Amino acid sequence: AAFYKPFAKETGIEIVGVAGQHEPVAIIKGMVETKAYQWDCTILGYSTQETLRTQGFLEELKLDGDPAVAEIPKEFRTPTLVGSDVYATILAYRTDVYPAKGKAPTGGWKDMWDLKGIPGRRGMRKYPHDTMEEALLADGVPGDKLYPLDIDRAFNSLAKIKKDVAIWWTGGAQTSQMLKTGEVDMCGTWNGRAQAAIDDGGPVAISWNQGLWAYEGWCIPKGAPKIDLARKFISFCSRADRQAAYTPFLAYGPSNPGAFKHIDPKRAALLPTFPDNLKQMYRIDAAWWGTVQEKVLERFNQWMLG
Repeated sequence: AAFYKPFAKETGIEIVGVAGQHEPVAIIKGMVETKAYQWDCTILGYSTQETLRTQGFLEELKLDGDPAVAEIPKEFRTPTLVGSDVYATILAYRTDVYPAKGKAPTGGWKDMWDLKGIPGRRGMRKYPHDTMEEALLADGVPGDKLYPLDIDRAFNSLAKIKKDVAIWWTGGAQTSQMLKTGEVDMCGTWNGRAQAAIDDGGPVAISWNQGLWAYEGWCIPKGAPKIDLARKFISFCSRADRQAAYTPFLAYGPSNPGAFKHIDPKRAALLPTFPDNLKQMYRIDAAWWGTVQEKVLERFNQWMLG
């Protein structure tokens, strides 16, 4: 509704959306090395982009002079990425469970770890991004002193809760469903996925306390066969009106600040970049993650099996 159909209407170029896994480092490396491209353009998180950029697997976009791209602050751009949205990892919980069965988990990530004081079924991401930060915040590390992450301390903290996590999730849509159906009582997830459960009528609330925000954006795999068309599409998606158009469906903050001129104020208050929400959260150091991602992921996967 926000990008594909309007782009086709305006240019006559059809966009085919292809779902992929989160942080698809190996997939994009495989595409570039074999010249077998599944995607001409893709949305990547900053740290995944940083890993691929530094290893030479992404095209330079060369769009800084584009009027729409120029409206996006430089903090949401790199030579190989143009920011599409700002998202937050937050703690969501069922309002029919809390406070009926205990206080609502609004005190930060320590509440997720408070197994006796706040009983309930928990859901956590089966991936080290965000999960490491949550573990350290729960263990008392100040939010402004998280990085570089103390990985050993994070794993020690996670060990205290591992056996009590009902579901280790692997996809954002999965958390929307889990929260809506009551498979979990609380869950660390992306705010847009929790909001989707709320918008569908689920008894769900979001705690922004100690949320973790980051951004993702459009990238082009190195050597992709339709680079010029991909650049044209990225320019289109960077426009303020186009970014505003996705917010009724997906509660992420636009990277183009001009988009807020087109967003209903009630909806704007539900987005991560709304000032009252942003001031409660910490920025993820995605550049740091870009330097250690593969090593920490390998250790995390081994820890999950152990």
